Amino acid sequence: MNYDVFNGDADGLCALVQLRRAEPLDAVLVTGVKRDIALLQQVEAGPGDRVTVLDISLDKNRTDLQRVLAAGADVFYCDHHFAGEIPASPQLETLINPAPDVCTSLLINGRLQGAYTAWAVTGAFGDNLRDSAQRLAKTLGLSAAQVQALEDLGIYINYNGYGPALEDLHFAPAELYQLLARHDDPFQFMDAERGHFERLETGYREDMAAAAALEPIHRGESAAVYQLPDAAWARRVSGVFGNDLANQDPARAHAVVTARKDGDYLVSVRAPLNNKTGADALCREFPTGGGRAAAAGINALPADQLQAFVERIAAFYA
Repeated sequence: MNYDVFNGDADGLCALVQLRRAEPLDAVLVTGVKRDIALLQQVEAGPGDRVTVLDISLDKNRTDLQRVLAAGADVFYCDHHFAGEIPASPQLETLINPAPDVCTSLLINGRLQGAYTAWAVTGAFGDNLRDSAQRLAKTLGLSAAQVQALEDLGIYINYNGYGPALEDLHFAPAELYQLLARHDDPFQFMDAERGHFERLETGYREDMAAAAALEPIHRGESAAVYQLPDAAWARRVSGVFGNDLANQDPARAHAVVTARKDGDYLVSVRAPLNNKTGADALCREFPTGGGRAAAAGINALPADQLQAFVERIAAFYA
């Protein structure tokens, strides 16, 4: 049996679309909301099974990766998050690069020698790697309008993955993957799946308009923090709102803190675009925190630690 295990955000989806357009394979899809990254715990594989893992931290899945390898399965692991020590096994093939200007879609694009570059560009835009995405887009000879369309689509796909539960999303990531994977390039998707595309676009624009009306709870020289309410629109927009803030103000770090139903907070952190470092280290200082240098998060920040977090992000990037 084959398993495709992938992050439910734009980077994870676009990476898998590229790989399966180039290497078709019937596989069990294992994914979830963007922050659901402990996905290998859902995989029960054994000898003869093939497990492909895209865009989730090896460090956060280490125990289950070792379990799957010990059971005899072969694993291909491609990611750009902090990995820690990579297990040594002849059954494990890795393509891991945590550099701040790299994402999984770009790594897969390199592996496939540019076979589906437009999807890689879309994934990179969705991961807010605008410079990397624009550089790669130039190799396709696209018009400015076409590049903008890929950026918009990447943002919309990424936006769809946020939220602590599938019911908050417009599309379950596995469902959205199946829609995207029908098409060799994103332009075909946008033309052929117009209704689905417009559902993403409209949702994004409405939710971002609501977020734009908010004032920060902290704004200093080094960082700004915004607090969103316990509402489906807020949970959906939390990550892409952070990206938008970072793009508007590249010298400042940003955090978007969204209330959870249990009273804790979901936190998205963006390092300054002028200094894309440290977001992962900062978030790992708090329970359930992790991510990558440029963008990271905390899944469940205890309510009584909110002020400590605000003070810490301001000091961290001072």
